[in-house]
Amino acid sequence: TVFSYLVSYLIPSWERESADLYKYSTNESIEDIEFRSDLDLKVASNTAIYWAYTLAKKEVEEQSSNLYVITSYEKYKNPLQVGDEILSIDGNEYKTVQEYRDYFQTKQKGDTVSINIIRDNKKQTLETSLYEEDDYRILGVGLQKLSKYKTIPEVTIQFKKSESGPSGGLITTLEIYNQLTKKDITKGYKIAGTGTIEEDGTIGQIGGVEHKILGASSAKADYFILPNGENYKDALKYCKEKKLKIKLIAVDSIEDAIEKLEALK
Repeated sequence: TVFSYLVSYLIPSWERESADLYKYSTNESIEDIEFRSDLDLKVASNTAIYWAYTLAKKEVEEQSSNLYVITSYEKYKNPLQVGDEILSIDGNEYKTVQEYRDYFQTKQKGDTVSINIIRDNKKQTLETSLYEEDDYRILGVGLQKLSKYKTIPEVTIQFKKSESGPSGGLITTLEIYNQLTKKDITKGYKIAGTGTIEEDGTIGQIGGVEHKILGASSAKADYFILPNGENYKDALKYCKEKKLKIKLIAVDSIEDAIEKLEALK
């Protein structure tokens, strides 16, 4: 497509990093990290679909919503494990993490809740107690929602097995949006970038922004679009140090990103 230039480049040379950098708890395994990273990619791509279709004024409807455990914090004794899919709590089925949190506030610290889950493709029922922090009842695990959407026209996103994580969310959204609309928002420029796409349409910070800018510059991209804030500050500093000619576009939301690309001369 014309928008094929709008991709996220990776620097050719790799640096070794400890897996501990990606652990939410010290007792997590590599498999736990990989599950969370793969889920991040799926969430990012589906959120990208939602926002691209919504902003392009095309039909998009939530088809399913699944809730997964993405970490189990060490200081809380809990039978839940990373990868568990939560079906219901005390017989109540909710679509969002916030709805479960609101339900917990109707309970007291130490109250037992019954949780129906799927683990290793098998349904189970577990019981655990609620904890409390700052007068707020909690389960003691991290949860993440994965929504899937029905769209007209249909869309399919394919990733390499080596790809994971949420940092391609912004670029994926822009790619889909550009294909759904008649005008090319790249204006013929080579545009690379990075940043997450959040549920509310805001663009989130990512790690290793310097590596991605260097990769984009090496590929002779004209512009690099990225999250405003710390990422943008780090990028400005890095471009100055390395004397890179690539131009930066800092954005706060997906609407902001589209507006700034459309404003390019």
